[in-house]
Amino acid sequence: MKNTIGSSVALTIFGESHGTAIGAVLDGIAPGIPVDEEFIAHQMGLRKSVGSISTPRREADEVKILSGVFEGKTTGTPITFMIQNQDTKSKDYGELAYKARPGHADYPANMKYHGFQDFRGGGHFSGRITAGIVAAGAVAISALRAKGITIGTHILSCAGVSDRSFGDIPSDIEKLSDAQFAVLDESVKDAMIEKIEAARADGDSVGGKLETAVYGFPAGVGEPWFDTLESVLSHMLFSIPAVKGVEFGDGFGITDMLGSQANDCYRNVDGKVVTSSNHNGGITGGISNGMPLLFRTAVKPTPSIYKEQETIDLNTGENTTLQIKGRHDPAIIHRARVVVDSAAALVLCDQLALRYGTDWLR
Repeated sequence: MKNTIGSSVALTIFGESHGTAIGAVLDGIAPGIPVDEEFIAHQMGLRKSVGSISTPRREADEVKILSGVFEGKTTGTPITFMIQNQDTKSKDYGELAYKARPGHADYPANMKYHGFQDFRGGGHFSGRITAGIVAAGAVAISALRAKGITIGTHILSCAGVSDRSFGDIPSDIEKLSDAQFAVLDESVKDAMIEKIEAARADGDSVGGKLETAVYGFPAGVGEPWFDTLESVLSHMLFSIPAVKGVEFGDGFGITDMLGSQANDCYRNVDGKVVTSSNHNGGITGGISNGMPLLFRTAVKPTPSIYKEQETIDLNTGENTTLQIKGRHDPAIIHRARVVVDSAAALVLCDQLALRYGTDWLR
């Protein structure tokens, strides 16, 4: 029953969707890193529910820093981020005390926690808990930026509508930094939103695929076997609710190439080693090679839908039906992209601290 990830820079999450508060503790981060509370608020805003394409639940998501920051900079001791839950309607979940929602963790959680879990709004399994990851991730993103490392994620596809892939990565990342609905080609935005709204109108939901780029990450970070850079990133990314797939570089598409096509050939350009292509997503042999890190995450359709579905009664084990009530997202992909940025930043800070020492991030 572990809720901590990371070795040198570690993150612990806490809270439940309808509890008093949620949050995170960031431990091992170097002292002296500036903490910009306006930037934290900006990042939290990118995760907020917006309009008809998100849940009607409206949380202020104001982050209170309880420890680890003094006079605007990290002290080197654990940073505690707390976010109060204010807009809860727990009565909407009364039936869920004994009926398992399809696509949710209700049944496996009941088996693991013997019925003592908080089922309201998904409890500790809810995507609501990612708010703490975003708060802590804002500090990690700032620390990386100070070292010339930037991260950006866009909606590569949603409900069959596709965005373009990364081109000029530094400028694309900059473009995404303030986008509430993160696409690189603005012409596809309305079509994606229409698909999400149509699913909502039908009591259903949609999923999609996110694409992430990390620019400026140095070569030589990661391990060759069990803690490869892909492994540790995947560990964190698969911890994000609704993520069902992760691929690096060309991913499964690389299997259709010849070795002569898939190999990223090294070249010396103006004294800097680069590769002529990036089919492997900036990682070879489990270790960063200095090229931009590129990976994609598959986000499943939101499991909370308003259609009647088959399920079981957790008390009797008998078959029954369930029609979910309450307030739910017809899609979470547009809110999940800042979670992916934050999660990746935390992992990369940990990996850099392991490679160069904690103070390297200062």
